Amino acid sequence: MERKESDLRPGRCKACEGGVAALSSEALTEALAALPQWQHAEAGIQRRFHFRNFYESMAFANAIAWIAAREDHHPDLQVGYDYVLVRFQTHSVGGVTENDILCAQAVDALVA
Repeated sequence: MERKESDLRPGRCKACEGGVAALSSEALTEALAALPQWQHAEAGIQRRFHFRNFYESMAFANAIAWIAAREDHHPDLQVGYDYVLVRFQTHSVGGVTENDILCAQAVDALVA
C-alpha cells in the first residue's frame, strides 16, 4: 500500500464487528511502549492532552472527530476548558485492538 502525504500514519482501521480479537496483554504492553503518554485504563487506552484555553481544546477535539469519521472508529472524548481526555476501545470485542492503537497514533500526530 502506498502511503499518501495526507495520511497521518501508515496504517488504516479495518472493520471489526466482533470478528477480531482484542490485543493480548503482551501485545498491548508492546504497543503502549511506542505510545508512552497513553495508559491502559479499564478496557481501553487513554491520554489527557492539555491546552492553553477552551478554543484550542475544541479545535483539537474537532480534529479528532475528523480522524474518527475518516477511520469509522470513534473515541470517547471528555473536553474541558484546557484539556481533552481521549479514550479508545473497541466495544464489540471488549478491549483494545489494532484499530485503537492506529487511531491513538493518528491523534498523537496532531500534536507532534
